[in-house]
Amino acid sequence: MTAGTRRGEWSIQDLAKVAGTTSRTLRHYGQLGLLPPSRIGANGYRYYDQDSLVRLQRILLLRELGLGLPAIGEVLAGQRDTATALRAHLGLLLQEQDRIRRRIESVRTTLHKTERGERLVAAEVFDGFDHTKYKDEVIERWGEDAYTSGDRWWRAMSEDDKRRFQQTQLDIAADFGRAHADGLAPDSAAVQAIVARHKEWIGVGWQGRQVVKEAFIGLGEMYVADPRFGRNYDVHGTGTAEFVRDAMRVYAEANL
Repeated sequence: MTAGTRRGEWSIQDLAKVAGTTSRTLRHYGQLGLLPPSRIGANGYRYYDQDSLVRLQRILLLRELGLGLPAIGEVLAGQRDTATALRAHLGLLLQEQDRIRRRIESVRTTLHKTERGERLVAAEVFDGFDHTKYKDEVIERWGEDAYTSGDRWWRAMSEDDKRRFQQTQLDIAADFGRAHADGLAPDSAAVQAIVARHKEWIGVGWQGRQVVKEAFIGLGEMYVADPRFGRNYDVHGTGTAEFVRDAMRVYAEANL
């Protein structure tokens, strides 16, 4: 425990570390009434006791089952009896089972088409994927307004528009992969033309917000640092994510 805490309690930083989450997430749970601190010190710091650990464990387990935060609040408040909660959990688990099955088929299709050099299709690649599962992470990184506006924009799109948007990203990633495999330099005219298309695609997703230099370079770094992003490019050849990052930096330095 951190110096100054009582025996059997944790600071918000210590609790976040042991739970594998962040202080911002815990504060967000506290603001929603899901995880109030057991006490607030004279220094204004939040501290959590052993009951808080058990409560956080339940929150995280319920999140893994797919419950939204309002539903979790109902469970924790006892507004749902055990049997009702278990039935809800079972239903969510069955839904998750179906999503996993569809994801396996999606990844298998992507792998086979990539190995055969066939064009990827958005409807096949993204089958079974649910953007809402990353809600807490988006809020944690960029704030609730970013998630709310992005979610509203995505839901307002038609299914055809969603497929076109996803297909554009797949085509750009494939073009990056081919350029990398052909040995083109990140600063070559052909590669920079792909980056320009990529920047325009990002601008659509950012709903008209300006794609500034620092954000564009940071996004490229994320493609390498976060394997969830990197695999979207490295599926076209190992090292493609780094290639995209370098090309994005060149573009940003010259144009943004």
